[in-house]
Amino acid sequence: MVCLPKEREGMELSDDELVAAAKRVIESEARELLKAASRIGYEMAKAARLICGCKGRVVVVGLGKSGHVARKIAATFSSLGTPAFFLHAAEGAHGDLGMVCREDVGLFLSNSGHTQEVLELLPFFKRLGAPVISITGDLSSPLAEASDLALDSSVEREADPLGLAPTSSTALQMAIGDALAAMVTELRGLDRDDFALFHPGGKLGRRLLLRVCDVMGRGERMPLVREDVRVCDAIYEISSKGYGATVVVDGSGALCGIFTDGDLRRLLERSGLKGLEQPLNSVMTKAPKTIAPDELAAKAVLLMEENEISVLVVVEGDRPVGIIHLHELLKAGVA
Repeated sequence: MVCLPKEREGMELSDDELVAAAKRVIESEARELLKAASRIGYEMAKAARLICGCKGRVVVVGLGKSGHVARKIAATFSSLGTPAFFLHAAEGAHGDLGMVCREDVGLFLSNSGHTQEVLELLPFFKRLGAPVISITGDLSSPLAEASDLALDSSVEREADPLGLAPTSSTALQMAIGDALAAMVTELRGLDRDDFALFHPGGKLGRRLLLRVCDVMGRGERMPLVREDVRVCDAIYEISSKGYGATVVVDGSGALCGIFTDGDLRRLLERSGLKGLEQPLNSVMTKAPKTIAPDELAAKAVLLMEENEISVLVVVEGDRPVGIIHLHELLKAGVA
């Protein structure tokens, strides 16, 4: 922490003044992003096609603040199915260039375009024949002139109070990297299932990959009774299987209804204990909501929310093959 002379130790600012300062920074960065969007041209399309046609990886190079942005851009490309890795410009000259292949594409970041450590890596890429795309704030800089394609990340002013710290410029570098990754994703025609393959461990992956059959109760775990039993006979299935409901089938094994603990409570309110002797088919919920086993578990959550229920019968044709409860989906991280 830098110790300032006492007379420079800071200003007394109200919360309103601090909020106004935050808004100025964000609005300043937003203006620079909008200006950059208005000047985007075919060079972005060329860069996206060059990356899309790459048979190797995208090698994202940077140093300092641009290095931090480069690391994030590499992660975004990889997240969207384009193999990429971050190459620290200083480490590259000390052995890490061994990771670069002739099939790769270089994506070099430098706001000034004069960063020596970044420039020193260019001859290696040239010797390999690996094309270089640069993102720089100076299109007349040595980096831009030596690149196969140069993308303009210039800003009129940085957003910090001094107008010196990389703020608007790094935000724009990141936005250009995001745009390139998105364009390549569109060129490759990737969809949500492809995206899920790259995120199998996280909540997003579970939402996109997990199917009903992966979490439903089946076999002995599925509560199941015939429609001609009494209500009291169905209670055991409801309580022992833990789903708060039981699937009801006819004599041929086809689904004909569901009986839930909610149905039981309403029956007891109407008829008292004598309701327990009624035939189940007279009090069950007919035509229950169902879902197929190969549907996404996220769709099961949506159906439950739309119908304000907590359980679905899983069917193949007219045959129940399982049951799924909202609690299982919550436990699996889907809901």
